[in-house]
Amino acid sequence: MKNLIRLHFLIIIVFKFSVSFAQENISTLTGQILDKKTSEPIPFVSIYIEGQPIGTTTNDDGFFIFHIPHGYEASNVIISIIGYQTISKQLDTFIENEQLFLSSETVNLDEVTITVSKKKKLSAKQIVKKAYSQIKNNYPTRPYLLEGYVRDLQKEDKRHVEYLECAAKFLYQGNSVKREPLIELVEVKSNYLSQKNKWNEQWDRKNSLIDLVEDDFIRFDYGPIKGKKGWKYEIEAVLPYDDGFVYKIKGIDKPYQNATLFIDTKTFAFVRMELTRQSVNGRSWSRKLSNGALQVYYNVIFEYQEYKGKMYLKYQKEEDTWKIYDGLESTKLLFTKYPKKELFINNIIIDTKDYPFNRNMDSNTSIENQAKSFNTKFWWTYNIPKQTEEQSKIISELKKQQD
Repeated sequence: MKNLIRLHFLIIIVFKFSVSFAQENISTLTGQILDKKTSEPIPFVSIYIEGQPIGTTTNDDGFFIFHIPHGYEASNVIISIIGYQTISKQLDTFIENEQLFLSSETVNLDEVTITVSKKKKLSAKQIVKKAYSQIKNNYPTRPYLLEGYVRDLQKEDKRHVEYLECAAKFLYQGNSVKREPLIELVEVKSNYLSQKNKWNEQWDRKNSLIDLVEDDFIRFDYGPIKGKKGWKYEIEAVLPYDDGFVYKIKGIDKPYQNATLFIDTKTFAFVRMELTRQSVNGRSWSRKLSNGALQVYYNVIFEYQEYKGKMYLKYQKEEDTWKIYDGLESTKLLFTKYPKKELFINNIIIDTKDYPFNRNMDSNTSIENQAKSFNTKFWWTYNIPKQTEEQSKIISELKKQQD
């Protein structure tokens, strides 16, 4: 197998290791991940403690900040992303501005397909169906809790109208229970608002966390994961991921839907799933709603991480485009909405019996109206993606609109 692997390109990582917030015994890693060949940043790289569910993610510019609790000083830090070899390095050996290199590999598709399927080649659709049949084995059936950071960005036409950040806990009853998790709103980091179109006063959904947890391919059994009639699949590549490989499979359901699925070649777990729906020649896949809203673009991403033999959500994104008309029968366009919501999981708790959880979120009330006073100490060491320059500009723009 190793003879079939070809080095493709490298990415360079610049690290800075320091100890901050000393009174809390927190160690902090900071750095940036770049593609050495193109010098482009690598977003959404996972950085976590080996064997533990504690971690963070690089931002759109490849930067990260990782706060590590006391007790893990002798642990290894794992740096992982689909398509690259994983790095494992002991925490206390990091030095300031250290350069590390990750290599990407391409693999002979036929050889991997034959090897993992015991000399029987599987078609792309068979792989998807097998992954669907293995959901009960690959995903948790007992209650568990996820902690994470939510970012909600709202735009109307060319103007940003909201930027919200909060921390929350999500208590799930196991993936066989087809309902949304219970939610504890822990803290609100920021909420910048500008004047929205008056249409929102009656129709805008106030709580973005509810929008996120309503969409779940695994739990609610929908999307491109079943291999249903109408979907056509093709294996595009086999890529390295952690200590193994994943199939990259493209799916198309004409005319409106396409998907990309990354499936583990050994366990057949869905590692990452992306679905896009968009209108074609002005026609949408769904009718206009009674409030005049017509969805013309929808993109959702789910990415999972393995912990103690099961797959748990790591990252989720939902991004939409809505044309808002003046009523169901009207052709008068009022404005266009561009909501974008993201969830970054930074901790997994599988023993929930004595773990603190307070179901306090009112799903019918906006997040900002449930916020407590800003908690500086909490946010100082809470693992979230580092704010990008673009996000800082959006916040500045919203502040000006508020003045």
